[in-house]
Amino acid sequence: MEWFDPIDPSRKNSEFIAVESKSFLKEAWGRFCKNPMAVLGLVVIVILGLLSIFGPMLSPYAYDAQDTANQYAGFSMEHLLGTDKFGRDVFTRLCYGGRISLSIGFGAAIINTITGVVIGGLCGYIGGKFDNFVMRIVDIIYAMPSMIYVILIMMVFGSNVRSILIGICIPGWIGMARQVRGQLIALKEQEFSMAALVLGASDARILFKHLIVNAIGPIIVQVTFLVPNAIFTEAFLSFIGIGISAPMASWGSMAQDARQILTMYPSQLLLPTVCICITIFSLNFLGEGIGDAFNPKKK
Repeated sequence: MEWFDPIDPSRKNSEFIAVESKSFLKEAWGRFCKNPMAVLGLVVIVILGLLSIFGPMLSPYAYDAQDTANQYAGFSMEHLLGTDKFGRDVFTRLCYGGRISLSIGFGAAIINTITGVVIGGLCGYIGGKFDNFVMRIVDIIYAMPSMIYVILIMMVFGSNVRSILIGICIPGWIGMARQVRGQLIALKEQEFSMAALVLGASDARILFKHLIVNAIGPIIVQVTFLVPNAIFTEAFLSFIGIGISAPMASWGSMAQDARQILTMYPSQLLLPTVCICITIFSLNFLGEGIGDAFNPKKK
């Protein structure tokens, strides 16, 4: 007597659910693409970057070329965004200023990220006296306002991109180091870290291949906020007259030059200000989108 009848071969896989295997980065990219504001922020940053790189190359005018007979010209086919008080093409200077502002922003973010991840990672993983010693140095650096470092460096090395980068980077890595340190203190006590240690993995491998990789989400989010902070610092320094020196152009220095003629030629101040605002808003949207994409709870 047969208790069960053989199942029809055509029904063997009727309840099989095929799920595409995705890596962590692929899943994060899929969640990122579903955030329209984050995608818009990325597109705007890419467009601004391309204009900053190739705009001055395609323009027939140099960023410092003067034409005193054509001061404060309006928008036209000859000068898309007009000219300034020296007859210089505003579009070319905006693109060139974007090079300086974006290079300072992304350059400072890269330097601060590398420094903060390495120092914060070592403090969080080693701990003990080394952690206490480094954190006291961090407290000393953090006790002084960051703007003082920038001003002192510029007084010594002059008003240039190198001075601004050094001044921003002296205290800029502290926030990243503290965040990475806190993440690693929690992660190094979890099972995967203990398993790697038991299996004989070296300290360097555990630190960089296991712990920091698992903290990559908050690190990337922090990077996206370091960029607008550096851009705003450069714009503020140039606006108060101690940033990029003439005839070089940045968005902040262009806004400072146009401050005295605001009532007569408001576009001279409006254009660089809009560029700064669009860049900062886009980077904030991008940072929030990346934070949501790398957050596993957002699945």
